[in-house]
Amino acid sequence: MSMAWRIVIWIGGLALLGATMVDTVAVIGRNVGLPFTGSIEVMQALVLLSGGLGIVIATLEQSHARVRLVVDRLSPRAREMADRFSNFMTLAFLGLLLVGSGWLAMDLWHGHEQSEWLGIPWAAMRLVANGCLLAAAAIVGWRVVRGDRP
Repeated sequence: MSMAWRIVIWIGGLALLGATMVDTVAVIGRNVGLPFTGSIEVMQALVLLSGGLGIVIATLEQSHARVRLVVDRLSPRAREMADRFSNFMTLAFLGLLLVGSGWLAMDLWHGHEQSEWLGIPWAAMRLVANGCLLAAAAIVGWRVVRGDRP
């Protein structure tokens, strides 16, 4: 595993730990009378980063959850066809998510939307989401072109 790849994994993991810490502080603050204003906005940004990187990492490592009860009972030829179909459908799903998310981003780009309390720009969060979807779709697309098994 390369150093760059480890850094990406650490960024995603630290974002998830950061989200957990923010929520913990917010809950404790609410109970002691010191609310953490904007905690939900910070959580949204951190969970988006963690989840987006998680999708890319799981796609690259081929570690998405899969149920293989039926596929494992097929003949080798039918199994290969089912696996290729699975890759193609995954690519279609990611592509549709990317089209919808990209459409929203383009439609609202000039709206200069920001989160309510902290002013976190939604455009930046949409770029992260679309970048992660694009990366995952490119990985699966490469597998479809090469005919790799998932």
